[in-house]
Amino acid sequence: MEFLEMEWYWWVVIIIAIIVVIPIKVKFMKWWTKREQDKKQEKRDKWGDSE
Repeated sequence: MEFLEMEWYWWVVIIIAIIVVIPIKVKFMKWWTKREQDKKQEKRDKWGDSE
């Protein structure tokens, strides 16, 4: 059985990869945003200006 010239098991692998990668990406983006905010806050605290 083929769909778009790929065997069925490749679609299973792709779907599993997507299911695993999306939550990791969301967690990374939340971490990155918090890190950037902490950097800005640290810079503001360090120099006393409001950039």
